[in-house]
Parts: sequence; structure tokens; C-alpha cells
Amino acid sequence: MNFLTMLKDVSEKFRSIVCLGMDPLREDIPLREANVGRAIYAFYEAILDRMAKEKVFPAAVKPNYAFYAQYGFEGLEALHGLIALYRKEGFPVILDVKRGDIGKTAEAYAKECFEFFNADAVTLSPYMGYDSIFPFVKNYPEKGAYVLVKTSNKSSGDIQDVPTPDGPIYEHVARKIIEWHSPGIGAVVGATYPEQLRQIAEIFISTGKEIPLLIPGVGSQGGDLESVLPSLITGGSWQIHRINSSSAINYAYKRFPGMHYAEAAVKALKELNEEIEAIMGER
Repeated sequence: MNFLTMLKDVSEKFRSIVCLGMDPLREDIPLREANVGRAIYAFYEAILDRMAKEKVFPAAVKPNYAFYAQYGFEGLEALHGLIALYRKEGFPVILDVKRGDIGKTAEAYAKECFEFFNADAVTLSPYMGYDSIFPFVKNYPEKGAYVLVKTSNKSSGDIQDVPTPDGPIYEHVARKIIEWHSPGIGAVVGATYPEQLRQIAEIFISTGKEIPLLIPGVGSQGGDLESVLPSLITGGSWQIHRINSSSAINYAYKRFPGMHYAEAAVKALKELNEEIEAIMGER
């Protein structure tokens, strides 16, 4: 099964297009476990158990490599274990690493992501051109690769919005993704820029190719579902897209005083799933 087919099947199975970002911060994990790796693993294991109990699920998970690597080998061991745990339960795992190198280095990064960590997809930077994308999409054709196009951060426009004769750089990158197209290659487009998201979605839709979008920035970064979702519906294959939410789900216990962190996380996930479903149903 290639990654694109996996996205469709899982969305239908779990009735969701939410991607659960898994970004551990030791100071926000309410567990007394001294070993940080075990604390991280136990935190997300409890959330998974609660999801199964409540039958409320995301349609992918996205651990951010840096949040684990900052804790050294203990953190990376937790990352390796959590990827195996969530994949076993049928969730596509997008390893957020934003790699962007070439040649043997890129091949080594791809091998790390897909053979050591056994992720289903990665995030990639296109700054060095197709040489930095090729080892991921050609050597691992069944896997996914999300290329950074228009990111959600405030200063993204410093480079991504710079005009060219064919439009801003983010449009140029979007067209390059079409040129590089293979099943599973997708784009990272932030929810904080809904107009640019609409433009990018229209570029992809006009080609007739199915290009999945990974959309961060909903919630704490200010992205608005009402502005984002119409761009996904237009093309028909909205089940291939994923709307990412990290801290708003991970640490929802801060919004629900007295509630167990896993229960709070599932409550926040359920609310997001229902909000998306309600908006989609109105379109």
C-alpha cells in the first residue's frame, strides 16, 4: 500500500482528517517518572489507550524529531518506541524532521527515517532542489514526503513570499512539486495563511493530481478552520489532507482543570473532529 492510499483508507476508517502532533515537553508532562524517555512514552501511551477506549481517533500522528532529540538517547528511544506503537494501531506516522541535504547525506537521512525509525512519511525542505527530495521519493516510493511550501511561522514571507516572474516563491515550489510528482509527495502549507493555502490548493487541483496537504498552525498559532476547510473541499479528495494540532491536544488538561491528561487530550481531539465534520457538512 502506498502512502496516498493509506491516507484515504485511514481517514475513512477513523472518520477524521486530524493529524495529532506529538511534541513532548518534559515540563508539561504531568508524570513523575525520572527517566524522561519513559515519561514521554507513558504520556502518549496513555493518550492512545484513552483514544481506543473512547473510540475517538486522529487520522495520522506527527512526532517532531527535535522534541525527542533534545533529551538525547532517552528521547530518541521514546520516539522509536512510539512510532512502533502507533503504527501497530494503524496510524500513519509522519516524522517531522524537515531534512534538506543532498547526495549520500540525503540518502542516509532517508534510511534513518524509513528504515531505522520506520516512519510512513517525512517533512522535507526544498531549498537545495530536487537533489534533496529524490532519495526519499525514488528510493522509497511507497512512503510519503511533505515538502515545505508555505509554512505557518510569521517570518515565512521573508523568503517564501519573495516575488518572481511566475509569482511568489511558494507558488514556484508548488509547481515544482507537480513536476516532481509521485504517489505520496505532498506539501506543508500553514493554516495561518488561508489565502495562500487556497492558491496552492488550486494549483494542485488544476493538474488533476492528488497531492496531500499537511496543514499546521490550527489553534495556538491562530489558524482558523472556517478559512482553511473550503480550500480542501473544492478538489474532491479532501480525505488525503491532514490538519495538524499539537499542543492544543497534547496539553488540553490545562484547559480542563481536574481532568486526567489523557481524558482531556481525547476530549480536545473529539471536539476538533466534530468541528471539522460540522464545517464540512455545511459545504
